Amino acid sequence: MDERKRGDVAVPAIGRGMGGRPGGLMGGPMGGGPMGGPMARFAPGEKAKDAKGTFRKLLRFYLKEGKSLFVVAVLLIAETALSVSVPYLVGRSVGAMADGLGFGAVDSFAAILVAAYSANWAIGIVHGLIMTGASQRIVKDLRNAMFDKFQTLPLAFHDTHTHGELMSRLTNDVDNISSTIAQSTTQLISAAIMVVGSFSVMLYLNAYLALTALITVPLVILLTKAVSGRSRRLFKAQQRELGKLNGMIEESIAGHRIVQAFSMEGKVVESFGETNERLRRNAVLAQIWSGVLMPFMNVVTNLGYVAIAAVGGTLVYRGLASVGVIASFTAYSRQFTFPLNNIAGMFNNLQSALAGAERVFEILGEEGEGPDPEGAAEMTDPKGDVRFEHVTFSYVEGVKVLDDVSFEVRAGSKVALVGPTGAGKTTIVNLLTRFYDASEGAIYLDGTDIRKYRRDSLRTAFSVVLQDTCLFTGTIADNIRYGKPEATDGEVVEAATLAGADAFIRRLRGGYGTEVSGQSDNLSQGERQLLAIARAVLCKAPILVLDEATSSVDTRTELSIQRALLRLASGRTSFVIAHRLSTIRDADVIMVVQGGRIVESGSHRELLALGGEYAKMHESQM
Repeated sequence: MDERKRGDVAVPAIGRGMGGRPGGLMGGPMGGGPMGGPMARFAPGEKAKDAKGTFRKLLRFYLKEGKSLFVVAVLLIAETALSVSVPYLVGRSVGAMADGLGFGAVDSFAAILVAAYSANWAIGIVHGLIMTGASQRIVKDLRNAMFDKFQTLPLAFHDTHTHGELMSRLTNDVDNISSTIAQSTTQLISAAIMVVGSFSVMLYLNAYLALTALITVPLVILLTKAVSGRSRRLFKAQQRELGKLNGMIEESIAGHRIVQAFSMEGKVVESFGETNERLRRNAVLAQIWSGVLMPFMNVVTNLGYVAIAAVGGTLVYRGLASVGVIASFTAYSRQFTFPLNNIAGMFNNLQSALAGAERVFEILGEEGEGPDPEGAAEMTDPKGDVRFEHVTFSYVEGVKVLDDVSFEVRAGSKVALVGPTGAGKTTIVNLLTRFYDASEGAIYLDGTDIRKYRRDSLRTAFSVVLQDTCLFTGTIADNIRYGKPEATDGEVVEAATLAGADAFIRRLRGGYGTEVSGQSDNLSQGERQLLAIARAVLCKAPILVLDEATSSVDTRTELSIQRALLRLASGRTSFVIAHRLSTIRDADVIMVVQGGRIVESGSHRELLALGGEYAKMHESQM
């Protein structure tokens, strides 16, 4: 590619669009993410995993609390053994009365029953406390894993998901899992042990009656299978609509001024009502389908009682069983069928929890930015030499946003990127900071391919000021030192002064200790932008990126910021994205980006003399 020198910048010759036409293919950021990017340019995400796969993933978090769960299982076995012994003792009491042994024997059995119930109660309290602690630690691990995942997901993911929907997954869906873990786990384990224990004793007492009790099992399985599949889909739809509702709430609150400015309150309320109605409808259907299970289970239980009574009566009549055995079996049949009903009933909660867990594991299963390559270099003492070599990039496969872009920037140079919205200016910066990786070509920093640096190390070379400022809950001083937590108060004041923010900060009642938050309105947009500039000043990174950094301030403040930025940019490589050409006249080189290519390059005077795209832009603004 032909190049001509301009100061310290190697400037590419004027490019042409695809098919030989200037401009070429349009595409690129139109806003949306922190550094640009519409949701429409990305492919849709993957669908949720199946219930079995979700359960296996959830089980891995359970196994982290293996010791606690083992203790709970031992206590549950002891509790179940005591529960299983009760019908046997009742049967022995009835048998003692029938055999005429007197009230002494009955009193002995009664004392044993009281002791068994008391021990059962104590064990229940202990395993409940242990399981509560374990379940909350499991949920804590889930929240931590999900929040950690948010930090490692690429910008493309955050550009395609609303904040409210992601918050819903981290709060509502995880809480849904939490309630199920706390309530259902011990019940499920206890029910399983109770079924096995009760059936073992029943088989020991009378094999005929034990086999009779089994007729309820296939009925329970068939009913549970028929209902659970339908209810799971409805619970999943309910969680999905809840996520949409949270997204709408977050958007309407954040954009409340715009809603009122365009008198869209009625439309917002109507849209909210429609989503809320869909949520209500799915929730009602989910509860109906899950609620029909227990009445059917009661019918099955009663059928089991009838079968045992009929068979038991016949066995007593033929002398194959005693009255005491039948009395024990009546209690055991309840102990056998009641846990089965509980297990079936717990599927209501389990289906809801699995629906939430699917959405949680969708996030955990997303591909992050990926690990750094083996042997990735640590950036030390970066200078700021930047080179793009035949870089091509697409957000969506087949739609090029940058097309064969090449240029070189020497350390300490100031480069301005101008052009129409969506031309690819912000994309160049996104690739340089590795928020995305180039589809083709390579980008070099100080002569090394940036993909060979560790990401976190690479990004320490950049100070970034975006058009959309972001403040975090805390003091003004905390926000300024966000990128350099160890900075002293003196350094914070120095950075604020250099950015032109010190004067307005000192006018605030709390000064540098004034509390602010990301969504607070106690600061103007211009003041918030000054704080963002001060944050970048404090980092003292060798490469400065300004993406419309002065777009929200008045002309007088802009001039003050320009003087501050000139001091800040001294000795640093600067990339300035601007629409107001008055802010970049002093740039060493101005690159006009259009259709994913650099169509013009040169100084302010040279581009005006050229009479091309830059001259037209300048004329339209002047």
